[in-house]
Amino acid sequence: MRHLISVLIENEPGALSRVVGLFSARGYNIETLVVAPTEDRSLSRMTIATYGSSDIVEQITKHLNRLVEVVKVVDLNETAHIERELMLVKVRAIGRDREEVKRTVDIFRGQIIDVTEKTYTVELTGHGNKLDAFLAAFDPTAILETLRTGASGMSRGERILKI
Repeated sequence: MRHLISVLIENEPGALSRVVGLFSARGYNIETLVVAPTEDRSLSRMTIATYGSSDIVEQITKHLNRLVEVVKVVDLNETAHIERELMLVKVRAIGRDREEVKRTVDIFRGQIIDVTEKTYTVELTGHGNKLDAFLAAFDPTAILETLRTGASGMSRGERILKI
């Protein structure tokens, strides 16, 4: 099962490498990893998407909590949460295909952020399934380049990740 783990960590050199090292040393795979400073510049929020049983994720959580730099760890799958990902995709758009690409972008509520004679660069946000569906709507040869941020998530409602 896929889990989204949110980690509040001290914003220090080497903190990210210790978290990644913990995963690799124990043979756990990181599907996606998103890290950025929080409103408190001394802390960063890390969102890790990984696959494993509840027992494996519990072990990951325990190991993460033992790291000195880690302030708090939450498995977002334990509560209702919001999850989003950003994708930039460069699509071939020549001749009559240009209108079709525009329609598809509109259907998926994306934005065309760069235009050339032969390409559109599209910005799209949403759940990973939505982004996968957008890519599947095109002939694979029309997709020239893809960049995805990985999943970011937070708990819904009153529950917050803070010290």
